[in-house]
Amino acid sequence: MSVFSARRDDGGFLTVDGQFRNTSSVGFTVPVNWNGLEQAVASTGNSLAAMTLVDSKGKKRYYVLRDTDNRPLTTYAYGNLIKAGDTLSFFAQFPAPPADTTQVALQFPGFPSTTIELS
Repeated sequence: MSVFSARRDDGGFLTVDGQFRNTSSVGFTVPVNWNGLEQAVASTGNSLAAMTLVDSKGKKRYYVLRDTDNRPLTTYAYGNLIKAGDTLSFFAQFPAPPADTTQVALQFPGFPSTTIELS
């Protein structure tokens, strides 16, 4: 997983953009735990609703936002397989941490927690 940007948007949102790349020689079956545990988002199909941001300074965890129909504001409805050598671009939108928070930890099932810089 690569994160290309984590930028604050007008209105108090933070959008993370990135990409998953399958560097293996076989297909990668997308794990169901990427969807998160909420029954409400299950109807959207595959999603990245399990992605969270942790602000250690502010001692808060931020979850992917939902729209008025309870769909996660993230990449969703993609296939179950990332073929060998293929990529899956993604975005995820969160409530923005306070302006003085410049780093957060991105946490996602199956990947180590990684610190990202906010712009």
